[in-house]
Amino acid sequence: MIKQQIDLFPNEMWVTNVQVATVWTSPESARDVDTAGVTTPTNIDKWIANLTHEEKLALCDENRVQSQLLYGEPVLIDEIKEEWARVVIPSQPSNKDERGYPGWVPLKQLTQVKKEEWESELTAAVISDKAWLTSDKGEELMKLSYMTFLPIEEVQEDRIKVKTPVGSGYIHASSIKIFTTSLGIEQGTGKAIVEAGEPFLELSYFWGGMSSFGYDCSGLAYATHKANGYQIPRDASDQAASGKKVAFNELLPGDLIFFAYEEGKGKLHHVGIYYGNGKMLHSPQTGRGIEIINLEGTKYEKELCAACRYWHENKE
Repeated sequence: MIKQQIDLFPNEMWVTNVQVATVWTSPESARDVDTAGVTTPTNIDKWIANLTHEEKLALCDENRVQSQLLYGEPVLIDEIKEEWARVVIPSQPSNKDERGYPGWVPLKQLTQVKKEEWESELTAAVISDKAWLTSDKGEELMKLSYMTFLPIEEVQEDRIKVKTPVGSGYIHASSIKIFTTSLGIEQGTGKAIVEAGEPFLELSYFWGGMSSFGYDCSGLAYATHKANGYQIPRDASDQAASGKKVAFNELLPGDLIFFAYEEGKGKLHHVGIYYGNGKMLHSPQTGRGIEIINLEGTKYEKELCAACRYWHENKE
């Protein structure tokens, strides 16, 4: 289940203070065209909209972006180099570092908080596509992504008062799910994992994307599992290695299916969510949106190389 891993952090801990913080390969990876994604605050809508197809491709082809962080997501800092911080993300498991996913984030996109003040018995999880964080007077402060987690200060009738890196804020109650921090989100079924992905149909693919502003293939798999109480690795190759192996003739909705070059014998390069009846829900590639397709007769049918399951059958 997805728990707030507060015990992993020192008393003075760092949390993300922008709607989405992109995790870069190095401090030199961000370009001038990426300004809206590295400022504080960020404007992720503007950043993505203004990138050309070629500039989006370069995020992958030139190995510029590794992952992303959501507002309030805690990190460990290993090194500070001028205006950048080398971080590790415990909430995103990876074989690159046993503590979590590593990469570089602008230091100004992180804020230090006291762990005892950040901790809360209840946590709010954003379950709508986006949700506005507002002031006490209802002023819109920040557009938050799906699956943003924030500690709860007070449950009110139609809104939830949450802790943020810079004080208190409010989110409309209809946009969130409340869970007990120590227990995590209740684990869902395979069908629920599929249903968590359906609202994002046609959302454009974004390399390294871990937010509802744009997901990459493994980011979509990660988010739909997170929404159902399962913490899975960040990258497709790690996802394939860690789950319970499933035979192709035993696939059920919510299972993850993996694809490799050279008709399934080469390097693993893609993951989708099995939808049932020979179909897949996935975020395909730059320039295309999240879709449901029939596998039969496609390149994916030939490249299918593995399948695994993270959800529990007794939940079905």
